[in-house]
Amino acid sequence: MSHVEDFTPAPGSVTMFTTSWCSYCKNLKRQMDKSGISYTEVNIEDTPGTAELVESINNGNQTVPTLLFPDGSSATNPSIAVVREKVA
Repeated sequence: MSHVEDFTPAPGSVTMFTTSWCSYCKNLKRQMDKSGISYTEVNIEDTPGTAELVESINNGNQTVPTLLFPDGSSATNPSIAVVREKVA
């Protein structure tokens, strides 16, 4: 299984766990692009161990988008306002 530490982003950026079919993911990516927020996208269907990592963050659920922030915290399906605040 992957570890959160393996995906902790650089300051000012986020790691975003997604799937290819997730409309919430696509919407948040569009909003982050518009806001100039840097992110690394990790598709949990393509990257071994990451579905389990997302489950460990979300009480057993593979809920996306799940974001990791530089301070080690996470948020599941956050608003763009929350993302902006966390990377400021």
